[in-house]
Amino acid sequence: MDFETVMRELEALGKERMKKMYISNGAHEPVFGVATGAMKPMAKKIKINQPLAEELYATGNYDAMYFAGVIADPKAMKESDYERWIEGAYFYMLSDYVVAVTLAESDIAQDVADKWIESGDELKMSAGWSCYCWLLGNRKDREFSEEKIANMLDRVKNAIHQSPERTKASMNNFVYTVGVSYVPLHEKAIETAKEIGIVEIKRDKKKNSFLNAYENIQKEIDRGKIGFKRKYVRC
Repeated sequence: MDFETVMRELEALGKERMKKMYISNGAHEPVFGVATGAMKPMAKKIKINQPLAEELYATGNYDAMYFAGVIADPKAMKESDYERWIEGAYFYMLSDYVVAVTLAESDIAQDVADKWIESGDELKMSAGWSCYCWLLGNRKDREFSEEKIANMLDRVKNAIHQSPERTKASMNNFVYTVGVSYVPLHEKAIETAKEIGIVEIKRDKKKNSFLNAYENIQKEIDRGKIGFKRKYVRC
């Protein structure tokens, strides 16, 4: 399938209800409103196609950018490619669910995510923390430095309440993910979540949301889910 065919297909799959939902979360035109599940048949046909992914990502169309992440070849992308993608990610659904997810399947994931966490830019920092969530939820515990993850938990504890809103949400999710998916620091994550307490996320034109990593880890303990790893990062 070529670029024009994919764009036509995506437009045909668009639904007004989904479009409104994406826009309420921060997407802006152009956007068709395609449910992610509706993209699966097309993704199966195309499989991996990095040149096509680049064409789609460059459109600025939310659905095309999302689909670019589905068919991208993470290992073929260099750090400069990820930098270009994160610069184009104008709201959290792109930074955290397209760019961070794609990065998590690459060999340079931790190096790039570390730089983004240090960047001072809200969405880059959010993508960096999110990337670690995707990594910890998928890769074996031995692939991570326990000391490094412990230091990251301390960093979240000390900085989360003063961080930008979207970064706060991803930092909170990091604590939860360590608590559930990274067994060596399960107890430390619980203690960190307790000390952090409730995290308030202020949102434009919406009610503020309140996040509680401690309660959410407890729910997974009750469900016997500690040590859970996803088979795949991208669906």
